[in-house]
Amino acid sequence: MCCVLCVFLKGSVNLLVKVCLSTLSCLGEKKKSCWSAPLERKALSVELHYIKAELSPVPEPCSSLQQHHIKMLNISELTLQLLPSRTSDRLLQPFWDYMLLNHRLLISSPFFPVLLAFSSYFFFSIPFAALDLLGERVPLFHQYKIQPDRQPTVGMMAKSFMTAFYNHIFFVLPTVIIGMFILPTPTLPRDAPTLYQVFIEGLAVLLLFDTQYYIWHFIHHKHPQLYRWIHAIHHEYMAPFSWSTEQLSIPELMTVGFWSNQDPIVLKCHPMTTWCVTVFSIWMSVEDHIGYDLPWTLNHLVPFGLLGGAPAHDMHHQKPNSNYAPFFSHWDRIFGTAVPLKKKTLKK
Repeated sequence: MCCVLCVFLKGSVNLLVKVCLSTLSCLGEKKKSCWSAPLERKALSVELHYIKAELSPVPEPCSSLQQHHIKMLNISELTLQLLPSRTSDRLLQPFWDYMLLNHRLLISSPFFPVLLAFSSYFFFSIPFAALDLLGERVPLFHQYKIQPDRQPTVGMMAKSFMTAFYNHIFFVLPTVIIGMFILPTPTLPRDAPTLYQVFIEGLAVLLLFDTQYYIWHFIHHKHPQLYRWIHAIHHEYMAPFSWSTEQLSIPELMTVGFWSNQDPIVLKCHPMTTWCVTVFSIWMSVEDHIGYDLPWTLNHLVPFGLLGGAPAHDMHHQKPNSNYAPFFSHWDRIFGTAVPLKKKTLKK
């Protein structure tokens, strides 16, 4: 009788905990998905913050199933105990679960990183292209134009965009197709990364890429033939603009693409971190080329001049033997290649 009562009480507690956990972890999902969520998920106990019911010592369970449930939920260790809160660790889990459940084919496709990168370049460039076309009609923004005497034309914008589009269609996509037969199929983890993990991994990827490109960039400016055949196309315009961000030669585009794909793999980053870094790095690249020293851009928001931003890269296009780093400013400072911006004024 005692054994039956014990099983009943423990089963009731387990059922109550399971219902609470499933409801919290599946908030916003379909009802079917909510009740079918696996109890064994790594961080389900995260949602338990307070155990207010005092649990007396539990006798040895009468079945292996009950013993498994008690061991998994650590009921005997939760007597009047406040569990450590790890809500921040689970902040990205609902989004990650949604992507796995509804868009697994998309996010596991080798074409997804290309689509994400090119669409980011396209949509980030549009508002700054509009500013260039409006010009002096929008004085609020035009006052921050670094080279106001050099305005990009529609033809220049179209040429830069079509160069990027052509390179992706005829070189990037075929490379991805070839890679499908050579590279192993990536696996998607079941758990989302923590915010701290995304930040640390993302920063590591950006710092590594910044170092790689600084070295590559420096060499291609110092070697006349390399500059002429590989990098000169990017310096066609002395005053950069948003669409010129990806006006690159095939060798440079493939080199940058190789680093962008392999660096997260080498550093063992979570796929979500890779997505965030892809979008963020494209934004930084576009921002470097906009030709405006806007007061709310990242180089002004991040303290101590850690980022070069549009002023540094615009100066690089004016004086090509300076400011080689794509994002950060420490390598240019260390090796003496940093040159501060000298903003031009429009002559009337």
